[in-house]
Amino acid sequence: MIETTWAAPDGRATWRSLSDAVGQAVIGADDALRLVAVALLADGHALIEDVPGIGKTLLARAVSRALGLRTARIQGTPDLLPVDVTGGSILEGGSLRFVEGPVFTNVLLVDEINRATPRTQSALLEAMQERQVSVEGVTRPLPEPFIVLATQNPIEYEGTFALPEAQLDRFLVRLRLGYPDGTQERAIARRYREDAEPLERVPQVLDAPAVIALRDHVRRLHVGEEVEGYVVALAVATRRHEQLQLGASPRASVALYRAAQAWAFLDGRDFVRPDDVKAIAQAVLAHRVVVDLDQGLRGATAEAVLADLLATVAVPPELHDAEPATVASRAPGAPVGAATQPPMRAPGSSELPARAPAGLDRRAVAEPASGAEPASGAGDAHDRYRRPRDEP
Repeated sequence: MIETTWAAPDGRATWRSLSDAVGQAVIGADDALRLVAVALLADGHALIEDVPGIGKTLLARAVSRALGLRTARIQGTPDLLPVDVTGGSILEGGSLRFVEGPVFTNVLLVDEINRATPRTQSALLEAMQERQVSVEGVTRPLPEPFIVLATQNPIEYEGTFALPEAQLDRFLVRLRLGYPDGTQERAIARRYREDAEPLERVPQVLDAPAVIALRDHVRRLHVGEEVEGYVVALAVATRRHEQLQLGASPRASVALYRAAQAWAFLDGRDFVRPDDVKAIAQAVLAHRVVVDLDQGLRGATAEAVLADLLATVAVPPELHDAEPATVASRAPGAPVGAATQPPMRAPGSSELPARAPAGLDRRAVAEPASGAEPASGAGDAHDRYRRPRDEP
């Protein structure tokens, strides 16, 4: 009998492969791509919200091509019907035959989702939450893995239907790409000179079984009690904030928990730090909270409220039993109250991380010391968030 051993996947290597593959077609979108990867690994969905012409659809198509997954696309229009999404029965040879709609795929790209009517938007709710579709009294499971990548234009309102809170809550993350800088925009134009269709250059780096295995591994990543408490504390704080009419739900807490696991995995660790929660909080929570109408007229935004909470909600200390010399004083711009807390970065590192979602404080992401790429967090001698040795 041959004994086999299972090796834990390398999150950093997975991220590099995916980033390099998608980068063959999409330029300057690493932050957005990382959030899409988080949604995929956390078994969630992503809402890509930005102005027209910056590559929202291209990013979604490049991701699906790199993953080697079945892809279908729906163009949101006011005359789109639920049956156009889920499928329906047709009369064939004297009997009814069910014809699957585009939702029966691995990666469903819903372009301009806010142009579809609320009736059609609601056809996606069961699929996004329960991974199944009920049509004509029969419930049919969707293929695994299944992820919805939806795009919408936030500045054009004529002929659109705003997504209700119940559907926004089904998206694990909301992300924005932003405009490229001058160098990146020149590279984009040059790429279309080299290839008529840049997507043809995107290689496949994963497949469906590999994605499912990675997702199962991420779900088992260790989250310590202190980090769990921090996740819940952030959610509770949104419900009590005076500028918010609606705070984060328990579903939002679960989403933040799972997104932090995926973020930690892509960073090469098998445990979650408070840094991971802070790095992903804006993308997970901003579209789930509702600013009070009066406060909104005074200039309050969900992003500003969350930034305030991330600066004021107590963060579990990163180090313990450390020598005083290893605990640095609060860096300029660090969260309020951080002067008495250890720095939220890997011990021995003097560099601030270079990767974080657009609009977030890059100090929230912990990176290893220069030149070091430890798998599963090796090298953090004083980190208290690892899985205990006696825990399976």
